[in-house]
Amino acid sequence: MASLFDVLFGCHHKNFSFPITKKPGQRLSPVASVTGTYVACLDCGKEFAYDWHEMKVLTSMPKEFNGVAAAATAESYGKSA
Repeated sequence: MASLFDVLFGCHHKNFSFPITKKPGQRLSPVASVTGTYVACLDCGKEFAYDWHEMKVLTSMPKEFNGVAAAATAESYGKSA
């Protein structure tokens, strides 16, 4: 029900911040934990995971997050995905 309300009356997320990448030791938001990089909607403040390699904002599709998260983890440990 909340998503229907957001679709009808909520923010359409068209104005994003520049991608923000977390630094070692910095606390991660749940969104930033997906890839380590996120953007925020400048109108409502909602955060979205951001994929630097694809240069796009990720949606809330779990399959997309799982693949990107695995690649990001492998990359941060020096392994190729």
